[in-house]
This record gives sequence, structure tokens and C-alpha cells, in this order.
Amino acid sequence: MVSLSPPPRVPLSPYAPLSSSTPLPSPIPLPSPIPLSLSAPPSSPPAPSPPAPLPVPLSPSGHLDSFGRDGLPPAGAWPEFHWDLPELRYPQRLNCARELLDATIARLGGGRPCLTDGAGQTWSYQEVLDRVARIARVLVDDFGLVPGNRVLLRGPNSPWMAACWLAVIRAGGVAVSTAPLLRGGELRTMADRAGVQLALCDERFTGELEPAVAGVPVVAYSARGDGGALGRLAAGKPASFTPADTAADDVALIAFTSGTSGEPKATVHFHRDVLAIADTFSARVLQPRADDVFAGSPPLAFTFGLGGLLVFPLRAGARAVLLEDGSPRALFGAVAGLGITVLFTAPTAYRAALRDIDGYDLRTLRLCVSAGEALPEATWRAFREVTGLRIVDGIGSTEMLHVFISAAGDDIRPGATGKVVPGYRARIVDAAGEPVPDGVPGRLAVQGPTGCRYLSDPRQHQQVQRGWNLTGDTYIRDSDGYFWYQARSDDMIVSAGYNIAAPEVEQALLRHHAVAECAVVGAADTERGTVVKAFVRPGPGAEPGPALARELQDFVKREIAPYKYPRLVEFVTELPFSSTGKLQRAVLRRAGTPAHSSGDGEPPAPA
Repeated sequence: MVSLSPPPRVPLSPYAPLSSSTPLPSPIPLPSPIPLSLSAPPSSPPAPSPPAPLPVPLSPSGHLDSFGRDGLPPAGAWPEFHWDLPELRYPQRLNCARELLDATIARLGGGRPCLTDGAGQTWSYQEVLDRVARIARVLVDDFGLVPGNRVLLRGPNSPWMAACWLAVIRAGGVAVSTAPLLRGGELRTMADRAGVQLALCDERFTGELEPAVAGVPVVAYSARGDGGALGRLAAGKPASFTPADTAADDVALIAFTSGTSGEPKATVHFHRDVLAIADTFSARVLQPRADDVFAGSPPLAFTFGLGGLLVFPLRAGARAVLLEDGSPRALFGAVAGLGITVLFTAPTAYRAALRDIDGYDLRTLRLCVSAGEALPEATWRAFREVTGLRIVDGIGSTEMLHVFISAAGDDIRPGATGKVVPGYRARIVDAAGEPVPDGVPGRLAVQGPTGCRYLSDPRQHQQVQRGWNLTGDTYIRDSDGYFWYQARSDDMIVSAGYNIAAPEVEQALLRHHAVAECAVVGAADTERGTVVKAFVRPGPGAEPGPALARELQDFVKREIAPYKYPRLVEFVTELPFSSTGKLQRAVLRRAGTPAHSSGDGEPPAPA
């Protein structure tokens, strides 16, 4: 047996850690939420916000390795949490893997289908539970895992990847999932930040992982057949394992942000948080059925995928199809054959599917969910027109674990992200953190049953202010409570004194028949400081050049305020997207000057 002793503590910030050894009262009652107004009345100046309360004291931990709690932010830096809904008042002792498997089996039976791979091979709920129990025994018996140890997971979506995640949680470990596209340096950073002590990896992806986590045991599994080395070890274990006696506020997972705004941050989430996203957004907005079949493109390593492709279906007793290839062609092509009813993917995939929509049989689909980037209204309307399906838009974040603003069915207003998900609160605030009236753009601030807790990271103070989670997005809330996305706060373009939201210009361009995809950023300009620059991937049959650039500029002037039109237009064959489907505008900002541009926005005439 390899003993997984905790690594030496290396201070990563000047924070004084919360003590995990201090005796705490038991049980600890949940506090009554402090009512906070979503916005100040327009006719009077906003009242000062109350000081942020301290978080609920932590209950006695079931972890022997206290690394996760030791790295939590100091008490005053936590956001305010709310458990307003009755279903969010979880018992003090809670293991979310038990709730997702054992409790679902007790409620609905173990024979129903649970996890399916791309080839159609399906494990029942009882078969998943048996495999999870065997893997948990391998972790504990063969590798000495104790509750609180961190286990890195690496591999594309598959039932085996899902079983490994559930096994780590069942054994009381902390899951640190990583995407298969990450390189050695990125893996090393994440492993070091999370203090990883063991790794479970798809056997096809060990090459870059093993040198990145030198000294850490790496156990390979196969996504097919008998499960490879890990599967053979598990086969020799009994199919029983009592879930670790973890606290509801013990750390269950460490998820890394995508790093689109800088160095990735490690977010910490508790067992109760995992269930909370299912009992709010999924249960209250999506309203899944036990006969639903979930599928999608996001990796389980990202919280959008973890929720939509594992936590939500298992909480509902539904089936999850875990596709290794999440490309639009593979995803939409698999719908009919696998009977998929609920689909999770990014706006770019819905746009891409429109190009070949006549080649897909989507009759089994009843629900399409979009997140990761703002969903353009043009994409929503085009998809609705050809499929009859209304895409459910939503905004979530790794810090909040999943979606907190959304709308479904008749509540959808095309172009709006939606309303606050039941269980959450949101408001728009100014630079000082004070609420602004409806109709005024500002920073989106959120509270709820989940929230930001960075692991040993001073950036906690930037993300959480006065008890509110700041998402980094600029929004407007209307008088009906709908939230309208304007831009990422760092994507606002200030040109000649005007504030211009890049996504608004993008949506205008996407309404032109010659535009397949586009991205808008600010570009340096000697006269105006910054000008609007559009990168455009032309659609089939469109001829890129000065004439089309001029046509697009004139089109935007007619669609929105003329001062917002792109003075610079560059035609490209592709746009840069992250593995989560997010447009990487930072890459485009570093691009050179386009050929089709001029100081007054009129492209030069061809030579």
C-alpha cells in the first residue's frame, strides 16, 4: 500500500487560514437570510449596504487531511450565503456521491439506465454503484487514501471518468478534474496548487501527466472494455464501500477557472454545493424527468459539464450519455441514435449545427441548454425557426459552480439571459458596490447557496466584495427582473468617450446573411484612443474584401447606434475558442492591423 501523506504546507497568500481543529458547536443552525434590496429606488440615493456577515461556522469535519479547509479564505472575505429554499437545508453530515447514487436507487430502483458511452454501452445505476464502490476500495486499500486527500482526474468524458469522480467523493477524497487538452505545464501548476497526492488517468493521456506530477502515483484506466489497470484492480474488490462520513461543508472538489482573464484560480466547493446546483437550476428551471437522456459537449472537468452531464441526471434518476467527441457534428449526430432529450453545449455549437441542420434528426430533443458565452439573439431565433426548440440560456461560473440566472419555456425573452434562478439573488451595482436603478448598466453581483471560495488566493478580495460575488460581467436589469448581458466588464470598448459593448456589435453583425461567425474587440487608434474592430468569418458564398467590409459597416449603422459600427474589419478563416467554447478575445486583441480599414470606417477602394 502506498501511503498518501499530506504534502508540506507552502503558504500561497498572507491569509490566516481558518482552523479546522477548533471545536465547533453541533449542530449549527442555519442563519436567517438578511434581506437585501435588489436595487435602490431611482428617486432616492441608494442606501449604504450593510457590512458583509461572517459565513456560517464550519461543522466538524470528516476529513483527516485538512488541506482543503486550511486553504479557505479568511472569514471576512467569504460571500454571504442563502439557503432560502427548504430543499437546500441539508443535514450536517452529507456525502454527495451517496445522495447521487444510493439515494436515487432507493427512490427509483437500481435497474434503470444510468451512464452510456458513445457506442451505446450502458451501465445501470446499480452497476455504476458497484463500480464506484470497487474503485473506492482500490483508492483506500491499495493507495492509502484518507478523507481530504486530493485526487487528480484526467480524461475525456466517459462512464469510467464519471465513476472515478464518484468514487473519489464516496471515499471522502477531493476531486481535482482536469481537461484532456491541458499540457504538462498547466497540469503541473494545477497539481501543485491543489496539493494532489494521487492521479487517475485515461491510459491514452498519461504521457504528459506523469512527468508533470513526478512522485505522485498515477493509476491508468481504460474508457473501454475492462477498465484497464484500474479496472482490473477494482475487479478484485468487493462491490461494497460505506461512504465516508463527510460534513456537508467538507470540500468535495477543487475546480480551476478557465483562465480567460489571467492565471487560473482554484475554486473550492463543498458537498452541499454539488447538490445545491441540482436542487436550484436543474430542479427549478430545467425540471428534468427520470426518463430524460442528457448529453453535451462540455468536459466533466468543467463545472458546466459536471453539473449538466453527471450531477443533474443522477439527481433526477435520468440517464447521461458521455460522449468523448463533443464536436457539433458528433453531438447533434448522436441525438437520434441515443435518444437524447436534454442537450448542453455552447452558443458556437448551436451556430455550427445550423449549417448542417437538415442532416440531423433532432425529434427526441425537448430541451437545449446554452452557457459558456452569451447566446446571441440571432442564433436563438435561427435555431428556433428551423427546429422549433427554444434554447435555454444561462450565466454561471466556476466560482458559483453552475448557472444562477436563466429562463426556460414561456419565461424566455430572446436576447435576455433570464431571471434569477430560485435560491439565488442578483443585483446590478456600480463601481462602489451600490445598487443602480433598473435600466442602468453595471456590474453583476450574485448571492445564493453557492459562492466563491478561492484556495489560498488573494484574488478572493476582487471576486467577493461586501458579501456579493462579482462575476466580471456588465449587465442591465429591466423592470420585469430580466437580466440583459452587455459585455464582460473587460470587453467594454471606450471609443471617443462612448461606451460600446462588444457583444452588441457582434449580434448586429450576425444578423447579416454573409456573417457565419464574428468577434469584436477594441483596437488602439491615435485619434480616438480605441476603435471597434470586427473579425469576421464569412458564410458560404460570401466574398471577403473591401466591398463586403463596407456593406457590413453600413449594415451595423442601420441596426444599432451608428457610433458603434466597426471602423476596422478583418476577415478570418476561423476564430479562437477555448476548450469550453468561450471566444478568446484576448488572442484577437493581439492581432495585427487588418487590410480592410480606414480612419473614417470606410474601407479603401481596391487597387
